[in-house]
Amino acid sequence: MKKESKGRVTRDGIRIHEPAEFAGMRKAGELAARILDDIIPHVRPGQTTGEIDRIITDMVEAAGAKSATIGYKGYRHASCISVNHVVCHGIPGDKKLKDGDILNIDVTVIVDGWFGDSSRMYVAGRLSRKAERLIQVTHDALFRGIEMVRPGNTFGDIGHAIQSYVEAHRMSVVRDFCGHGLGRVFHAPPNVLHYGRPGTGPRLEEGMFFTIEPMVNLGRPETKVLADDWTAVTRDKSLSAQFEHSIGVTADGFEIFTLSPAGKFHPTWG
Repeated sequence: MKKESKGRVTRDGIRIHEPAEFAGMRKAGELAARILDDIIPHVRPGQTTGEIDRIITDMVEAAGAKSATIGYKGYRHASCISVNHVVCHGIPGDKKLKDGDILNIDVTVIVDGWFGDSSRMYVAGRLSRKAERLIQVTHDALFRGIEMVRPGNTFGDIGHAIQSYVEAHRMSVVRDFCGHGLGRVFHAPPNVLHYGRPGTGPRLEEGMFFTIEPMVNLGRPETKVLADDWTAVTRDKSLSAQFEHSIGVTADGFEIFTLSPAGKFHPTWG
């Protein structure tokens, strides 16, 4: 049976972790981020997403960790790789990347029972101006949301910060998918919405662990899931981007567990 945190659970079902448990999340988050750093040279035109996933699988095994996604609800890969108008949960395969393709790579690893979950954007070859703008807005929206993380604020404050920033740039926030609690489990309460009203939703407390992972579309927010029951795409075929960090609430703010060791979280390394 999986060992769970000793912390209490709020009335909203959100686990409050002890200060000592932050160390486990740091270790898992650092590995996920390092893998996303190390895959950078392999993202190029002509490369297949299946080969990228194979390399990620080898990286996870070489680190003595486990992939959280292999075997999860029948999924068979160590990453989700979502290209262009794929919003999330893209399945790696034989399709070759083309010059100018943008892609999100999402990796979750298990280290000593703790889950490290992160995703970021990459570009194969040259980045177009409209894709660059989408990626920048999505990246900055994530950090607008993270800046709202402190005890006493609400999850609605996080969602509103993201939504208002994205919509001010005439883009849309996906409603169909959200962030989630994690720790010694992959998915747990709360659902972290990337839209909302200030002051609504559960109140943040020190010791909460969760992801913030906005998906932003150049067009409308609607999505559909393809026949494989995994791949979600934009209904209007517009480009989509996503960035994700795993976060812990501290006494006076937040800790990001999945910061890039090489400072390459943004595809232009800005």
